[in-house]
Amino acid sequence: MEARKHLSELHHEHTAWLKSLEFYKDELQVLNNRLGELVTHNSDQSVRANIEHFQNQFIRQNEVIDELKHDVKASESEIVSNISANTVASDHRLAPDHTELRERYTMFEKIYSELKQEFQAFASRTY
Repeated sequence: MEARKHLSELHHEHTAWLKSLEFYKDELQVLNNRLGELVTHNSDQSVRANIEHFQNQFIRQNEVIDELKHDVKASESEIVSNISANTVASDHRLAPDHTELRERYTMFEKIYSELKQEFQAFASRTY
């Protein structure tokens, strides 16, 4: 049986995710700036290879953030359409839960957190 949640719960989750994704995007910019500092202070080939690894990972995480933001906004649009189609008791109405989207978001957070820790350890050893 398909899981269902109140529209307001889904909306609250979307709002929280979008705010978090904006934070992660800003934080990635800070990490990228830090990476730029490491480039200017290191010419060692093994360090350069790690720097390239992190550049690629930061680019990919930015792409994932953009994809998630797009999909969260699309899901939010479905909620708005649902409410617009029938405004009566919309605060009590149930809709299919977005479990796949939640799993993707959770996986992103896990991968991002691991990447950030890995980068911080690398930066502390390298600078």
